[in-house]
Amino acid sequence: MTTTTGTPGAVATDTVLHVENLRIGFGADEVVRGVDLSLRRGEVLAIVGESGSGKSVTTRSLAGLAGAGTRVRADRFEIFGADALGYTESRWRTVRGHRIGLILQDALTALDPLRRVEQEIAEGLLDVPRRERTGRIERLLTAVGIADPRTTRRQRPFRLSGGQRQRALIASALAGDPELLIADEPTTALDVTVQAQVLELIVAQARSGRAVILVSHDLAVVSSIADRVLVMRAGRVVEQGPTRRVIDEPAHEYTRSLIAAIPSGSGRPPAPAGRAPVLSVTNLAKSYRVRGKRTIAAEEVSFEIAEGEVLGIVGESGSGKSTIAALSTGLLAPDAGAVVFLGEPLTPRTRRPGSIGVVAQDSVGSFDPRYRVGEIIGESVATVVPGRAARTAEVRRLLDAVQLPESVAERHPRELSGGQRQRVNIARALGSRPRLVVCDEPVSALDISVQAQILELLRDLTENAELAMLFISHDLAVVRQVCHRVLVLHRGRVQEQGTAEQIFEAPSHPYTRRLLDAIPQL
Repeated sequence: MTTTTGTPGAVATDTVLHVENLRIGFGADEVVRGVDLSLRRGEVLAIVGESGSGKSVTTRSLAGLAGAGTRVRADRFEIFGADALGYTESRWRTVRGHRIGLILQDALTALDPLRRVEQEIAEGLLDVPRRERTGRIERLLTAVGIADPRTTRRQRPFRLSGGQRQRALIASALAGDPELLIADEPTTALDVTVQAQVLELIVAQARSGRAVILVSHDLAVVSSIADRVLVMRAGRVVEQGPTRRVIDEPAHEYTRSLIAAIPSGSGRPPAPAGRAPVLSVTNLAKSYRVRGKRTIAAEEVSFEIAEGEVLGIVGESGSGKSTIAALSTGLLAPDAGAVVFLGEPLTPRTRRPGSIGVVAQDSVGSFDPRYRVGEIIGESVATVVPGRAARTAEVRRLLDAVQLPESVAERHPRELSGGQRQRVNIARALGSRPRLVVCDEPVSALDISVQAQILELLRDLTENAELAMLFISHDLAVVRQVCHRVLVLHRGRVQEQGTAEQIFEAPSHPYTRRLLDAIPQL
């Protein structure tokens, strides 16, 4: 027997979504074609595929957020038992937040920069008495892994780390206690231990009877929590079925290629010994004072990177990874200790522009949108190559080195895919012919197949014996594949360091073992 619910025309059934032959178009182009999907209460459905496959626009259409001017058509489009195909925006607003929660990947743009975290979360707590809201907000922040919810709830997004912003966004989506939770790459910016905590929280939503749609490029994450998997390519579903069957016995060649692109876990052999150090860091210390409270970002940190070597730095959010990167490049001055680059002390005053290349996570934010790719790379090249003709030739050479066609030089970054932009980012970092390149989360925002290509490119580049690399990542499988040695940070202190094989096969510190235990397994 079915009973009516609070939404007019809706009925209470186990089926939350039922969509047949979904088609989504922008102008004359149809970007999603013939998608069928259904979802029941208590079930986790994962949607996987490369960038541009149609994952995000499909899930956004299920919340009425496909975008202005978008055509959404279907033979059947039922949400909570009601026909939602003709919903107006005002009708969608009665559904979003309370019945459908949406977690977006880019928390920096999803959160209002002018509002405190508690104001964002409170939007979903309008039915809760005002005197109880603060307690509920702090409990939600604690549930998603925020260590100091009382301080965090009063902060604005720009004062939080990427991982903290993402957790605040997840708390905001859960505040309305939604019946359907749509999570679009919810753990991309999170370290492995917090990722495990958030995934357990998402699974708990399904166990309590809610339905969950998870969009992810990480098949190891998908395999650990999803009941069913839907694989998309170029706007179409190429395969779907129970997770174990799709992962263990993929029927479609495209699904097999995604699985093959997962980091294998095989590490690099140690770099040849006896090479000269490019960067030497000795007893670095750095602290900050926030609201009168001293926070240690680095304490007694020491390491070296030799020619042709890749050193990985891993640790949870707030462990001091980014601070170490800033100190190692001379962007920050340490409170104590020394940084020596090519035999000379390195400080904000002595650093030479271009002597150290940087590959940032957010390639879009680090580019001037007015510049074409040739100009972006050319700025870096100009520091070492005189003459317009010679610079143009060097830009062409760098594009070829990162496996991009020469024609890309005439395009703007917005015209490129995420993987192409990151290749441009790498080419720019190499343009000044640096002896050290610092990579800060260079592949965390990329889908699995593009990530595999970028990692192979970075491995090839570091075969050059003169180039050293500092590689920062929260993805330990990626670190193992790229790095010769690994340094483990926790609250600004080095817990252990050694070859990649030593760290991954025989970790000596309990903290390292905890990080390794939290890695999702396919």
